Amino acid sequence: MSIVTVQLGQCGNQIGFEVFDTLFSDSHSSQGLCSKRENEAYRASCKERFFSEEENGVPIARAVLVDMEPKVINQTLSKAARSGRWKYGQHAYFCQKQGSGNNWAYGYSVHGPKHKESILDLIQKEVEKCDSLSGFFIIMSMAGGTGSGIGAFVTQNLQDQYSNSLKMNQIIWPYRTGEVIVQNYNSILTLSHLYRSSDALLVHENDAVHKICAKLMKIRQISFSDMNQVLAHQLGSVFQPTYSAEGSPHYRRNPLGLALVSSPSCFLSTFLLWSMSIETIFLFFFTGDLMENLVPHPEFKMLSVRNIPQMSENSLAYSTFTWAGLLKHLRQMLISHAKMEEGIDWQVRPPLSGLPPLGKMPFNKELHFNTSIANLVILRGKDVQSADLDGFKDPALYTSWLKPVDAFNVWKTQRAFSKYEKSATLVSNSQFLVKPLDMIVGKAWNMFASKAYIHQYTKFGIEEEDFLDSFTLLEQVVASYCNL
Repeated sequence: MSIVTVQLGQCGNQIGFEVFDTLFSDSHSSQGLCSKRENEAYRASCKERFFSEEENGVPIARAVLVDMEPKVINQTLSKAARSGRWKYGQHAYFCQKQGSGNNWAYGYSVHGPKHKESILDLIQKEVEKCDSLSGFFIIMSMAGGTGSGIGAFVTQNLQDQYSNSLKMNQIIWPYRTGEVIVQNYNSILTLSHLYRSSDALLVHENDAVHKICAKLMKIRQISFSDMNQVLAHQLGSVFQPTYSAEGSPHYRRNPLGLALVSSPSCFLSTFLLWSMSIETIFLFFFTGDLMENLVPHPEFKMLSVRNIPQMSENSLAYSTFTWAGLLKHLRQMLISHAKMEEGIDWQVRPPLSGLPPLGKMPFNKELHFNTSIANLVILRGKDVQSADLDGFKDPALYTSWLKPVDAFNVWKTQRAFSKYEKSATLVSNSQFLVKPLDMIVGKAWNMFASKAYIHQYTKFGIEEEDFLDSFTLLEQVVASYCNL
C-alpha cells in the first residue's frame, strides 16, 4: 500500500524533500546490519510506500507540492533532480506568484477555493498511480498563511473526497518567541480545523528541534536545513518498514490484506501490506497501524515523536549502546516531558497506585508527570529481540480507562536505521502539548479580546464567531488531556 504525501508551503516543501531523501538514503544503505535478502525486502517495502518508478529506473516520490510562490518549489524540484537518485513527478506541483502574507484567512478563504480544483486534480492523479492507497501524509506549518490556511482547506477537502482514507498531518509548532505577529491566530485556526478533518496530528515543536540541533548534534550555527534533517530522521524512524513481532499466524498471507475498523468518528482504518520472503515477513507499518494503536478516541489526536540516540558523527564514533540503556532513557523522557535525552529530570516518577497522578492538576500549572493515552515503541537494530519493554507496560503510565495491553504496542526489525546500530523511537499520545497549546490559546485570546488584527481576517471572510469556535474547541482539548 502507498502513502501520498502533500507538501504545503515553504516549510512543508523543505521538510518533505528531506523526508524523501532520508527514506531513500536509508533504504539504499549498505549498512543495514542484516542479510542481503532482508535488506532487499526492506527496500522494496519502502519503495512501494513512498516511491513509484519510471522506465529509466529513477524512483519518483509519491508527492504533490503546493505553494503560492514559485521559489521554494523550484528549489525543491531542482535539488531532488540534481541528486540523480530520486525525483519528484514532472507535473506534481502547483504554485502561483502571490503568497498568503502570513494570513491564515487568505490561504483558507481565498487561495484555497480559487485553486481547489487544480490542487485536488493533482492529488487525484497521484492517487491513481497507487495500486492501493493507504492514506495521506500532509506536511505543513501553523505559523504562516499558505501551509496553515491552504493546509487546513486541503485536509478538509481530502476528508470530503477520500473519507475512507486516512489523513495524518505533520505540523510544525512555531517558536514561542514568535515568527510572525499573528502566529497565534494562525495556529488556533489551523488546529481547530484540523481537529475536525484530520485523523491524527503529528506535532514537532521548533524550540525542541532547535535544542536537539544545538545540544545533541553540536551544530553551532543552526539553519532550517539542519532542523529539517533532524525532523526527517525522526519521521523516517517512524515510517520505514518493520516486521511483526507476533509473526505471520496473526495476518493473512496475502500481498494486499485490508482490514477496516470503522467507528462513528470514522477515525480508524487498518491497512496491511506484506512483502513475502522465505526468511522475513515484513509488516508494513502504515498510518492505519499508527492510528489504530495511538488514537483510540477522536478527542485525543495529538502525537509526539521522540528518538534515541541522535548525535553528531563525531560523538557516534565513540559511543556504544545497549537496549536496556536506550529504553531506560526513552521511558524517562516520556514520563518527564523531556524532548531529548539530554537534561532528563530523573526525579519524576509515575504516581503510586491509589494516589492521584501529579499530572491531574489545573492546566495552567506545571505538569510534572506526563500521563499517556497510548504509546508505540519502534526498535531497529542488532539483537532487537532481546530488548525488555516491561517498563512501558506499567499501568501507572496510562489513563485509567485503557489497560496497558490496549495502550502499548511495539514494532521491531533487526534492520538498522540510518547510521545507528541500535535505535528506538517513541510515538506517544500524551499530555506533552498541554502547556504549549494552552499558551498559544491564551496569547491568541489576549489579542482577540483587544480586537488586535481581527480586521485582517474578517475582510477575507473569517468572522469573530470562527475565532470563538476555535477557542471553544481547543479549550476542550486542553481540558480533556489535563483530565487523563
